[in-house]
Amino acid sequence: MAYAKTATRLKGSFIHQLLVIAICLISYQNVVALHVPHKTTQTSSTSELATPPRSRTFEPIEIPPAVIPHYPFPGKSLPPMYPSFPKTYDPVLTGRCPVNFSVISSITEKTASDCTRSLSTVVGNVICCPQFNSLLHIFQGFYSNRSDTLVLQSAVADDCFRDIISILASKGANSSIAGLCSVKSSNLTGGSCPVKDIGTFEKIVNTSKLLESCSTVDSLKECCRPVCQPAISEAALLISGIKTALGGKNIVGVPNEIDTLSDCKGVVYSWIARKLEFDDANSAFRLLSSCKVNKVCPLEFKQPLEVVNACRNFAVPSPSCCSSLNAYIAGIQKQMLITNRQAIICAAAFGFMLQKAGVMTNVYELCDVDLKDFSLQAYGQEGCLLRSYPADLVYDNSTGFSFTCDLNDNIAAPWPSSSTVTSLTLCAPEMSLPALPTSEILGNYSCPRGGADLLVPILLFFVSILF
Repeated sequence: MAYAKTATRLKGSFIHQLLVIAICLISYQNVVALHVPHKTTQTSSTSELATPPRSRTFEPIEIPPAVIPHYPFPGKSLPPMYPSFPKTYDPVLTGRCPVNFSVISSITEKTASDCTRSLSTVVGNVICCPQFNSLLHIFQGFYSNRSDTLVLQSAVADDCFRDIISILASKGANSSIAGLCSVKSSNLTGGSCPVKDIGTFEKIVNTSKLLESCSTVDSLKECCRPVCQPAISEAALLISGIKTALGGKNIVGVPNEIDTLSDCKGVVYSWIARKLEFDDANSAFRLLSSCKVNKVCPLEFKQPLEVVNACRNFAVPSPSCCSSLNAYIAGIQKQMLITNRQAIICAAAFGFMLQKAGVMTNVYELCDVDLKDFSLQAYGQEGCLLRSYPADLVYDNSTGFSFTCDLNDNIAAPWPSSSTVTSLTLCAPEMSLPALPTSEILGNYSCPRGGADLLVPILLFFVSILF
């Protein structure tokens, strides 16, 4: 009997807390819906401050450069998010590349936009280089339609590669895109891959399986449960002629074999591009690239000696520790725009560096370090994290280039645990949703700042179970 009374009291207490939270959430939604009249002021359009997002949700945020506030540091060069209008001109071609480039103009236009001179260095890893590589694959496949080979001869490859760069530069792209993306004309030749003609390729490779696997790449599944990537690797291994070792030994043993496999992958990409429409091939190749770039942190970390010295022996917020940490991260921010997934990996990697040097306290929490702090800053102060899915720069005649920031909220940077380095994965289901409030937050009766749309159904679900 006493047990039943205790259970009733606990149940009633829990229901009481849930109802209080529901009232708070409803109140929060009403507050968000209130309209605040805007007071007009006489300000110049060039100096008008941008309006940050009113709600702190996970919806994408468009960042047109024209609304970036006036630059507060007149003594320094402008950051790359200001309006940019590329100069275009007629390209000078070699005349020795037997291709009608107008047929693939939609892909070259997209590539020129994604690799515009003013932004190419800061979006190179995530946007520009993946799109440039996709263009080369598509061009190689397009070229193969006029022959029985999937590659270009060296002399023709040099001329065509030079023409591609000239066309992109004439449309406003960075003329140094080849160096930026570490690509050469030899990428179009098949290199050391022994199979380059279409007939031999289709005899060795199960082309129906390859086409089925890569004709439509699932943007939600490919990076975690790949279908196209292993099909490409299998085809490349078959045409490479490399004998696989048995008994768990390493399949690839020497650098020459690694280069051969890489060259053969280029041949496989060429065959896929030959079979698909340009836009379909571009979408597939960009998705495959996004899987690759989101697996690593592209930022370079110098040894954080000052941070280590200032933060090593602190377990509470310290002005010297936080000042040193913020100064270090401010330097990292200037490198490039990164995706939300890359930011998680970068935060964990930098945290591990600090731990290895003796900083065991979670300084991210002590100093309020967020994921967006690891990416280039917009709005003068707000960090911008790009989507993990393929994105493009968008050009507008009045605002210049713009891009979409995702997860632009104060999401705390994850401090790595002892097992993070070996077990960190972004494919777990919990990584696809915002973190739910902790028991500590639910324990008090304050209202959470966001997530009302998510928490109300969860609340109703628990109430339905209890009743």
